Amino acid sequence: MSVKLHVAVVGAGAFGGWTALYLLRGGARVTLIDAWGPGNSRSSSGGETRIMRGAYGPNQPYTKLAARALELWKLYEADWKRKFFFPIGVLWMVAGDGAFERGSLPLLKDAGISFEELGVQELARRWPQISSENVEWGIYEPQSGYLLARASTQAVVDQFVAEGGEYRLAAVAKQDLDAGDWKELRIADAPASNRAAASESSGTVAEHIAADRYVFACGPWLGRMFPRMIGPYFVSTRQEVFFFGTAAGDRRYGENNLPVWADHGERFMYGIPGNQGRGFKLADDTRGTKFDPTSGERVVSEEGLAAARRYLGYRFPGMKGAPLLETRVCQYENTTDHNFIVDRHPRNANVWIVGGGSGHGFKHGPAVGEMAAELVLKDGSADALYRLARFQP
Repeated sequence: MSVKLHVAVVGAGAFGGWTALYLLRGGARVTLIDAWGPGNSRSSSGGETRIMRGAYGPNQPYTKLAARALELWKLYEADWKRKFFFPIGVLWMVAGDGAFERGSLPLLKDAGISFEELGVQELARRWPQISSENVEWGIYEPQSGYLLARASTQAVVDQFVAEGGEYRLAAVAKQDLDAGDWKELRIADAPASNRAAASESSGTVAEHIAADRYVFACGPWLGRMFPRMIGPYFVSTRQEVFFFGTAAGDRRYGENNLPVWADHGERFMYGIPGNQGRGFKLADDTRGTKFDPTSGERVVSEEGLAAARRYLGYRFPGMKGAPLLETRVCQYENTTDHNFIVDRHPRNANVWIVGGGSGHGFKHGPAVGEMAAELVLKDGSADALYRLARFQP
C-alpha cells in the first residue's frame, strides 16, 4: 500500500491556495496553513478586485503566463459555477512612444491575447468621458478585465477542503528557516483543543507539522520568514486605494461604458469602474514606503487623497468633486528585480519558495499554482528567471 507524499503549504493566498489545490489533485496529501485566513485584510489577496491584463512590456514571460491563467480562470468558473472574471476590457493610455506598451505588442500577439492599437482620436471617440490630454495612443485589450479577489481566494480554499485537503488557521512560529537542517514546522501556541501533537504548557500546545515537502507562499511575510536568504532582495510597500462615487444615474463611469484603465504617463495610475457597486476604484502604482503587513496602520494619508482627487478631476472631468466612498491601504510585495520567486530552498531540497508576485501576481494565481505543484511533485527545476540564484553576485 503506497503512502501519499505529504506537503505543507504555508499561505492560503493567490499563490498558496492554488498551489495547494494542484498538489492535492496531483495525488499528494496537503496541509494548507494560514495565519488569518484566505483573502484576509492583511493579505495581498484581500480586497475586492484585481486586474486581469496581458500587456507586460518586452522580454518577459508574464504575458504568456497570463494567457494560461485566463484559460484556467474560465475553466474553474464553469466547473465551480461561480463568477470571478469580468471581461470589460483593459485600456492602456500612453504618453510618448511608450517603450513598455510598444514592447508588449508582439508578446500579446504571440500569446493569442486580443488587442487593438488605437490613436488618440479613436480613444476620444470611444470614451469621451476620459480626457485625452497628454495621451498620444493606446492599447485596448477587449477580452481582459478584472477578477474578484477576496471571493475567489476563499473559493479556492473551500474547493481544496471539499476535495479532501486539510486547512489550518494557524501561524508558523519563529524558527531559523534560512538554515537547511530543519525537518518540521513549529506552529505558534494554540488552544489545547486544536492540538495535533506536542507538549502542553500553560493550557496551550506548541504544535509541530512534519511533512515530506514544504511550500512557502506567504506573500508579504516571505522576507521576514527567510531574512537572510530572501530579506535583502524583497520589499513590502504601502499602497493606497480610493473609491469614489458617481452621480446618481450617471452611467458614463460604470463598467458597461468604461473598461479597466491604466494611464502610463508621468506616474502609473490605474482604476476599475463599477467595481461590483463599490465605487470608481483609483490607485497609484508607484511603490510606496516600506510597510509592515502585520502591524501597519491601514489609514490613507491626506496627501494621497488630495493627489487622487487632483488626478480624478484631470483625467475624468465628469468625476471632479466626486465623493469619497471607501479607502483601502494594502501592500505590494516585490523582489528587487520585480520577478517572481519559484525555487527550491538552496540548503533544503524539500522546501520550495513561491512569491514576489504583487502587485501583478494575483491574476497569475492558477497558472503559478499549476507550475509550482508540478515542480514540487516531479522534483523539477524552475525557470532561471524565477530562481534565487539570480540575486547572487
